[in-house]
Amino acid sequence: MPRAAQLTFAGFFLLVIWVPSLWQAAVETARGGRPQFLELFLTPPVSSRLRAWEHSMEEASVIAKATRPWIQYAWFRLLNYAGEKALMGQDGWLFYRPDVRYLLEAANEDPYPAILDFQQQLARQGTKLIVVPIPGKPSIYPEKLGAKPIRSGSLDLIARLQAAGVDTIDLFRAFDQLRQANQTPLYLSQDTHWTPQAAEAAASIVASRAKEMGIPGGSTHYDVRPVSAHRVGDIVKMIQSPPIAALYPGEEVQASQVVGLKDDPTSEVLVLGDSFSRIYQTDEPKSSGFLAHLALELRMPLAAIINDGGASTLVRQDLARRPRLLEGKKLVIWEFVERDIRFGTEGWKLVPLALPQDARP
Repeated sequence: MPRAAQLTFAGFFLLVIWVPSLWQAAVETARGGRPQFLELFLTPPVSSRLRAWEHSMEEASVIAKATRPWIQYAWFRLLNYAGEKALMGQDGWLFYRPDVRYLLEAANEDPYPAILDFQQQLARQGTKLIVVPIPGKPSIYPEKLGAKPIRSGSLDLIARLQAAGVDTIDLFRAFDQLRQANQTPLYLSQDTHWTPQAAEAAASIVASRAKEMGIPGGSTHYDVRPVSAHRVGDIVKMIQSPPIAALYPGEEVQASQVVGLKDDPTSEVLVLGDSFSRIYQTDEPKSSGFLAHLALELRMPLAAIINDGGASTLVRQDLARRPRLLEGKKLVIWEFVERDIRFGTEGWKLVPLALPQDARP
């Protein structure tokens, strides 16, 4: 290669390396801050610190923020690649990769001991437990991924828990029957979550089981009115590309809102759950989700601890810090989406509860 060509190539290479860094430093300085790359020289070069520094640099890069959405859009159009968190399905459907990975990979942790331990702790104070694993979207709509039905490992967990005497709801069978009975979608096409109709059906099933267990219903009357809301799917938001988001403008959901609903920490029923309990409840259209319709079916307000992605362990840890919340509880309903059997925050730790009789003033 001629000398001039070598120098041109080397210069171009140096520009590619240094121009983004110098531009980033200039922007950060203009904003009154210290160039972030200096942190590399001000802290010990430990591997964990280097990884954190690299991640923070990637997130803060103004050039990356400007170009990444369009690079993602090109991949989306040319390769049908929707990013690290999303998978493109058929008919405009999107899927959350961890939902699919859960079905294809073996779980690295068994939730059975933690669930059984929790049930036994509650039983010692006379409180009953209903466990409600929520099917992920690919478990119910595999054909929208262009795949054959895959038997979920959650069914084995449900069978083991039921054999051990833990009341566990099988929504997989119930949702399959609902699909065959009508054409109303049970999951949002661009979201990880269920539709209001599926949440209502699950609430009815759980409430029926609670009544079979001898949990008396209350006497609170709630009015119900039809409502609607426009939802942009959470999977669309995870892609973080406005050009792609423009292709998925969102969905109109029709729901039934329970009027006058309020949480009651003194309720005889406590719900532990994740975003499947939160959706339509505290976000639009509000008071229209699983919790609202469970309260409607049981004719009583409920107590609840909800943590998005944290129903495996974090909700129990929260409960352990608030032992008085268990006072007077006849039933705990524990809802978690099935992917958290593998990917739940903090895994499935054993959490000792300070039961109400052990609580101190």
